[in-house]
Amino acid sequence: MNNIIILLLLIPLLTGVLLIFLRNRISAQRWLSILSLLAVGVIAAIIIQRVLNEGTMTLDLGGWEPPYGIVLVADMFAMLLVFTTVIVGICCLLYGFRTIGEEREKFYFYTFVQFLLVGVMGSFLTGDLFNLFVFFEVMLLSSYVLIALGGKKVQLRESIKYVLVNIVSSMLFLIAIAYLYGMLGTLNFAHMAIRVSEAGQDGLLTTVAIFLMLVFAIKAALLMYFWLPGSYGAPPMAIAALFAALLTKVGIYSIFRLFSVVFPHQPEITHQLLAWLGILTMIIGAIGAVAHWSLRKILAYNVVVAVGFMIAGFAVFTTTAIAGSVFYLIHDMFVKALLFILGGIMIGLTGTDKLREMSGMIRNHASLGWMFFIAALALAGVPPLSGFIGKLLVLQGAIGEGFYIIAAVGLITSLMVLYSVVKIFINGFWGENQLTVEDEKMSTKGTLLPSAILTVIVIGMGLGAEFVNVYIMEAAEVINNPSLYIDAVMPNGE
Repeated sequence: MNNIIILLLLIPLLTGVLLIFLRNRISAQRWLSILSLLAVGVIAAIIIQRVLNEGTMTLDLGGWEPPYGIVLVADMFAMLLVFTTVIVGICCLLYGFRTIGEEREKFYFYTFVQFLLVGVMGSFLTGDLFNLFVFFEVMLLSSYVLIALGGKKVQLRESIKYVLVNIVSSMLFLIAIAYLYGMLGTLNFAHMAIRVSEAGQDGLLTTVAIFLMLVFAIKAALLMYFWLPGSYGAPPMAIAALFAALLTKVGIYSIFRLFSVVFPHQPEITHQLLAWLGILTMIIGAIGAVAHWSLRKILAYNVVVAVGFMIAGFAVFTTTAIAGSVFYLIHDMFVKALLFILGGIMIGLTGTDKLREMSGMIRNHASLGWMFFIAALALAGVPPLSGFIGKLLVLQGAIGEGFYIIAAVGLITSLMVLYSVVKIFINGFWGENQLTVEDEKMSTKGTLLPSAILTVIVIGMGLGAEFVNVYIMEAAEVINNPSLYIDAVMPNGE
């Protein structure tokens, strides 16, 4: 029955291959793309309920038991992220139907979105380090195509920087894998955890762990964020929304998984380092968000702030703080997709991303304005919206463990985030209307549906926090108690 897990990857993979042969049949590509993700979403929901009732599910591909074969691990943490990925993917595709343009649709936009999602979901599900690298590369190769799709000058310029940064990080990733395999003789997460626990996490192992942390920090824009604002500001907003919601989250997930299961034994070194990286990232991201007057740049720097907050919450390493980080991680995937989609509509209507050249849009587009206002409040953590619950749990955990700097920086940067997005709202929607409906550069027809879906989710996660928290606490328990993961993958030990 655990074979159902493979369908989460097989369906979008085969759909992506099929779409290659339907290049000129745009309508068919759209329908197949959505149906593929709907099917994956249903399967993910079924697995989540099974995991809640029966515990972590594993699938040994080819019948080879760990640590010798490839294993997929569907615990609550991974499955919540897979399910969120599917919903975000559906909403970004619905938005892309109206905005991405026929030229990009004919040049395999839908194919590479499917492949991107295979890489993202595979990264969440894999149970060993080498296949994490493989799924990372599937995701990155797809993103290379998507960021350059259309061939505009700014896209090509930013794609060169994006590709070079990721090539360097992938090279470092392979070096770290080689060192770990040489030291432990295995790359299976559970088996590595057993070996590290038996041998003790000495100075050399901790050094390699920090080396891996550097790799994932680059991919997650943790302090090393310099590539992100330009890269996320270059492609069409349908693609930027996918990137903002998903790509950095794979790096964050990898840090959560590796430093809870494999390398949890020297928290005074590894987790302290993560805490300071998170603090500095929050500060830098918040300053960037406040300083800029470009809508794209403000939203991109808010991605950086959230990365820092989630990593700082994880570094506290209590069940409460981890639960807050997981809740905020899922919330952030939804709210970043929502903000980038709404921002894309604003840019599409006005033909610019400069805030000083926008105003008064709420007169013709009230629903757009109020959805942006709700998303802005949720991003800053204003109750009763989804961002509030995650921030509250992280702050409770941080204060309870004496991490007062994390709590203080988290609160201050939340106010700065609120200022940055309210600045967009005031400049874009308030004031004298500069555009008549006839002068607008695009129609909002079809673009408000995905925005409305995500807005309802953001509100629902806040108001229905008690229901959602059942799943969040289960995920946090798995992260905070690595033995649950290890026993599920290798029930008989080494």
